[in-house]
Amino acid sequence: MQGFATLYFLGDGIDDLVTELQSGIGLEAIMECVIAIALLAGTILSARYTKQLFEAARRSDAALDVARGAMAELVDARFVQWRLTRSESDVALFAIKGSTISEIAELRGSAEGTVRSQLSQVYAKAGVANQTMLLALFLDELIEPLVKDQGPFSVPNT
Repeated sequence: MQGFATLYFLGDGIDDLVTELQSGIGLEAIMECVIAIALLAGTILSARYTKQLFEAARRSDAALDVARGAMAELVDARFVQWRLTRSESDVALFAIKGSTISEIAELRGSAEGTVRSQLSQVYAKAGVANQTMLLALFLDELIEPLVKDQGPFSVPNT
């Protein structure tokens, strides 16, 4: 829409200049052209900025995909290391995602007691006492390389 307005005002300004060339160019025609050129510059800059935003969003999406993949690989590796059964793996994954015992039971079609027992086994195999500590294990492993690379008080470059 801004592009159409720019084209209209540029055309109008040029038309006014051509019309006034024979009788002398007035201040109004000059101002119209200056404003039309400013509008054109603003349109071009807006388009460039929008393109940069889309490129940044694409890079962020790609980085998020990498992080998701890294998290999935880490989860799979730990589940194998801890020798979790398929049921324990399912329950552990729901726990990592923040689900409550009742939510996990409902999602799996199991009794809450069964889920509690499976979670106890997961916690024992992982060497933690609760759901928060289980999640912290994964977060620590994902964050640790950043801390080593960046230092404890630095902010990562974006």
